[in-house]
Amino acid sequence: MRNLTLLKSLQSSELQVLGSPQCFSVRADTSSLILASQFSIVEFDPQTAQIVNEASLTADGFCGEDGSGSVVGLQDLAELESACLATARGDVILYNFNNSQLECVGSVDSGLTSMSWSPDEELVIFTTGQETIIMMTKGFEPITEFGIHQDDFGEGKFITVGWGKKETQFHGSEGKQAAQRKIQEVQPSPAWDDRIPRVTWRGDGQLFAVSAVCPLSGARKVRVWNREGVLQTTSEPINGLEQPLCWKPSGSLIASTQRHPNKHSVVFMEKNGLLHGDFTLPFSQDQAKVKELLWNNDSTVLAVWLEDMTAGEDGQINTYIQLWAVGNYHWYLKQSLDFGRDSQKAPACVCWDLTQPLRLQVITCDWTSIAYDWGWTTERSPGVDASDKANVAVIDGDKILVTTFRQGVVPPPMCSFELQMTSPVNQVTFLCQTQRTNQLAAVTADGRISVYSPDSAEQAEKTRDGFRIVSRPLALQKTFRVAGLQQNPLALRQLLWLKEELFSGLSSSLVPGTSTLLMLSPSKDTDGTDMLTVSSQVEVAGVVVSMVHCSQSGTVALQLEDGQIRKLLWDCPEPTVVNWLDSSGYSISFPVSCHQTALCIISGEECLLGLTDRSHLYAGDTEIASNVSSFAVCNDFLLVTTHSHTCRCLQLSTLSVKALKAALASDGGQNDETLRRVERGSRIVTVVPQDTRVILQMPRGNLETVHHRALVLAQIRNWLESLCFREAFECMKKLRINLNLIYDHSPKVFLENVETFITQLNSINHINLFLTELKEENTSCSMYPRHDSTLPQHPPGSGQKKVDVVCDALRNVMESMDSNKFCLSILTAHVKKTVPELEIALHKVHKLRVNPPEVPGAVSAEEALKYLLFLVNVNDLYEHSLGTYDFDLVLMVAEKSQKDPKEYLPFLNMLKSLETNYQHYTIDKHLKRYRKALHHLSKCGDEHFPEAMQLVREQRLYSEALRLYGGKGTHYKALSCAYAEHLIEQQQVEQAGLLLWRCGETAGALNAFTSSSSWRNAICAAQQIPLPPDKLALLARDLAEKLIEQRRYSEAALLLDQYAKDCEEAIMALITGAVWEEALRLIYMYNRQDITETNLKPALLEAVSTQTSFLETQMVTFRRHKTRLAVVREQKEKARLDMLDEDGPDCPDAELYSEASSVMTASKYSQSNSRISSRSSKNRRKAERKKLSLKEGSPLEDRALMYALGEIITTVDKLREEVHSLLKTLMLFQFDGQAEKLQLTFEEALQMMVAALPEVWQEGLQRNQAPVTGPNSTANSIMASFQQQQPAASQQDSEILTPPKMRNGVKWKLAIIR
Repeated sequence: MRNLTLLKSLQSSELQVLGSPQCFSVRADTSSLILASQFSIVEFDPQTAQIVNEASLTADGFCGEDGSGSVVGLQDLAELESACLATARGDVILYNFNNSQLECVGSVDSGLTSMSWSPDEELVIFTTGQETIIMMTKGFEPITEFGIHQDDFGEGKFITVGWGKKETQFHGSEGKQAAQRKIQEVQPSPAWDDRIPRVTWRGDGQLFAVSAVCPLSGARKVRVWNREGVLQTTSEPINGLEQPLCWKPSGSLIASTQRHPNKHSVVFMEKNGLLHGDFTLPFSQDQAKVKELLWNNDSTVLAVWLEDMTAGEDGQINTYIQLWAVGNYHWYLKQSLDFGRDSQKAPACVCWDLTQPLRLQVITCDWTSIAYDWGWTTERSPGVDASDKANVAVIDGDKILVTTFRQGVVPPPMCSFELQMTSPVNQVTFLCQTQRTNQLAAVTADGRISVYSPDSAEQAEKTRDGFRIVSRPLALQKTFRVAGLQQNPLALRQLLWLKEELFSGLSSSLVPGTSTLLMLSPSKDTDGTDMLTVSSQVEVAGVVVSMVHCSQSGTVALQLEDGQIRKLLWDCPEPTVVNWLDSSGYSISFPVSCHQTALCIISGEECLLGLTDRSHLYAGDTEIASNVSSFAVCNDFLLVTTHSHTCRCLQLSTLSVKALKAALASDGGQNDETLRRVERGSRIVTVVPQDTRVILQMPRGNLETVHHRALVLAQIRNWLESLCFREAFECMKKLRINLNLIYDHSPKVFLENVETFITQLNSINHINLFLTELKEENTSCSMYPRHDSTLPQHPPGSGQKKVDVVCDALRNVMESMDSNKFCLSILTAHVKKTVPELEIALHKVHKLRVNPPEVPGAVSAEEALKYLLFLVNVNDLYEHSLGTYDFDLVLMVAEKSQKDPKEYLPFLNMLKSLETNYQHYTIDKHLKRYRKALHHLSKCGDEHFPEAMQLVREQRLYSEALRLYGGKGTHYKALSCAYAEHLIEQQQVEQAGLLLWRCGETAGALNAFTSSSSWRNAICAAQQIPLPPDKLALLARDLAEKLIEQRRYSEAALLLDQYAKDCEEAIMALITGAVWEEALRLIYMYNRQDITETNLKPALLEAVSTQTSFLETQMVTFRRHKTRLAVVREQKEKARLDMLDEDGPDCPDAELYSEASSVMTASKYSQSNSRISSRSSKNRRKAERKKLSLKEGSPLEDRALMYALGEIITTVDKLREEVHSLLKTLMLFQFDGQAEKLQLTFEEALQMMVAALPEVWQEGLQRNQAPVTGPNSTANSIMASFQQQQPAASQQDSEILTPPKMRNGVKWKLAIIR
């Protein structure tokens, strides 16, 4: 749905050259034109309008001086820096551009009629006056010569296998009459046919076709040869086939023209000579003849060069050039250039540029050169509000096909309505005024501007057939004639309709390299006709190629052919053009010219976007993407389709140009709402303003409507913020957006407007759908995160669950509004809660059955129950109804279920026969509600206590049972004993002893306390029994042995001293536990100084020796580990430098490797232990410790050394209190030497470890564990960074990297020791 728009036209003045133009070619390297007449050959530069070189053809006799000679072919040969010229006399001439010399490289006596070079310029074909074809190489060495007219069909002759007869074959829509139809004789070519052979090459240069008049039939035939000169195919006899011939560069079709009895068509042939499609020219049968057909270089546009068959009253012939394009198998006439009846203004030569596919070069008979540069654009209405119908206008000859995409999507070539013109349309523009953007103006080939607007008259809403009219056609309001323009085709271009009474457009300036900008206003001519006169004009220094208007700000931006950007200040008495400046006052321009531009506002600053033909998208002078196929700006969004088959939608107000570039370069995450996949080759046609629809066109031409997620969510958020809940709900329901977003977008606003929400929906089904989709997930953060700075609101009452809050809020409002009307929704709110309130819902249903409401339209109990069964499984509902102990409700539910009455009626009858509490117990036990069952069973009397005991044992309801059977009865004691047995099985013996002691089972409690080493409780229980003194002493000895095994020496000594009455054993236990001061106290208390000499002093000396040797061993190990750690770090620093040499001397991530493990070894180790993640946390920590191997060369040796050093420091630091106590006792017994040695050794160890802390645990060690990425990172540095981070992910490793804390505040030294 694109149109061809004239970007610029370059017209040179009339050249002073003898003769008339006969052939011309375009130089690929300089874009200059090579022109040939019957007198000379000229090289002309259209940019400077100067003749570069000229050589005479008459001086050397190549053409007659009387002008009788003619040139039949001209071709630029870039490799030879020459032009090849062929004359009708038969001479083949090379014209050298460097020295302007002519050289005859060959001659044909019979003369030449045409010359055609292959696209690769390796071969050349000549047709001679004897109707033969001569094939030569680029060095003009003959390859072969053969006749044009050959009787053989060619190598591609169709093979008939002889199946069936013609009378029995299928003939399609023509019916069986086609079998009897006689083949019509082919009519001879018309008299105006020049009978010159036409030669055309396929784009790849492998085949060429020749159209020539058959000497037998007098009609034209098309034959196809390969580049070896072997005939391939001959076309079928085609009546009325004319002289034009052009092979489509893409190689699929050969174009020619055919005159039918009732129409004139452009027909297409395949390479096998069979017809394949056509389109009709907009002329009557004998009105015009086609001189040439020309495909452009990318096969998108077909130029048809025509002239009238008969002269007008003035004796002149009108000439046209039409540009056709195809879409969805329909041929559109996109441009029509009417050159008028002046024979001097008529085209003499026409061709497409080889380097610029959409540049058409025309040479007129008066030696005027015109270059037309075209561009593809989509003419869409520029509105930004809901009044705009999203119109798209497509030019098709003298018709404008308008589609209003807001009302519906009509696939081309169909449309919503057509606007019929009196002459072909060249340009369409929509009014840029707000609220009136549905009006359009069309520029026709005769230079008139027609204005169309919606018809204000009242019209029928339906057609005669009863169909509703959705899109009403626009009505013609006025037709203006533009005064003061040049009488050239397309004298006015880039038309903008700024206001109701103001147009702006461009015309070619008389000064080369400039443009004239015209401001046109309506007026009346002397005869009363409507005119557009030039109210003001501005000369622009540069050729303007695009002009766009911004609907939001009213700004008009101009783009020059070199990419410079200008701003038109048009809303003032004297319009002016100024440079485009950014917020800093610097001039902004595109690096290259862009064929599509649009104005937008990015972060509050107006910016011009431009898309080049190389798919580069620019925002001012900044390239933001390099693979863009199309883009559109709508409201606050930029939509882009890419060659990677995606469509991006970005909100401009939340992004800077830099962020926009980053967003377009990213691949998008899982829930990235800005990105969606589209079909290959999709292009944006339009975006419906204030809507969610994006219209895309596929390469074939068909349309597809997508609702881009970013537009959808933005529109939904706008609706929710405006409290338009119904519109948001309908859109979310249609497009499958999770309905939780209605609440999650703004919980506070939703809860404050619940009544508005219910009133707007006004549908029980919609409310129920909303309730059933509720879930705890916050969709505004997970599924639909916002990419702007707005943070999602936290729901009120964070302690409550979201589903419960919403259900309660809606239920309360619905009950206050109309509980009968919203009965089903109220039931849904009960059922949908995190803990479904099925009992409440069932009671409400039962209430409806007992007291049915008398309100009209109220829900009956049957309907409510049926709805509940839809929400809840029938078995669950049956069990919940049974849990209400209401048998009427149970029967009501059971009747609606698929249960057999023989199954549930006996069970219900049995329950009814039971006592109430026992009945409730039976029901609760059946429903596995054991706590409730025990509660009811406790009320059933003593005879049911064994049953209760069995239930408690089976379901382990001991705590509940003790609460129900509280007191000191036999039931309580039995439950306590049972609970104690259970606790003993669970290895909780001390708690079992407490239960037994509390219920009076003192003997059992004593055994429990004894086995759990709870010696204080055991002594108390023993004295409560009471035990005899000898048994009490024996008990104390047993307890002391267990405590000594547990290294609880002080407590064991207390038992031996106070209860076993054995002071010696008590002192020995204290000496064994190194409790020196307490041992001295008992020695002097019981006057047993003999133990001092026999046991205490030897134990002191042994303890000093043990501590000293232990400290010395720890110091040696510490020094060895610290030295090895320095070596390991030095090796890794060397490895880091080696890796940096590979990345480059200025690698910014040099500090990455200072504490990183070896990349290769670490990755190998991590792969081999990948299964560790599935283990328990305890085993995971154990496995992590196994990684820390002190073996030299292990991957994590540095971590293992740091871990070992930390363990040594922690162990030594814990000895402070023990060493302090030992030192005091040593000094007491005058072991000064031993005490001094121990203190010095311990002090040396502590000082060494304190000094090593900053060396082992270097500053910034943990900071280097974060992965380093960014634009300056290399692949090696990022890999090393992440693999460095991988082993540091565990908690243990983070503890290793943290230096241990030493308790320097603990006083352990003795000042009395020197």
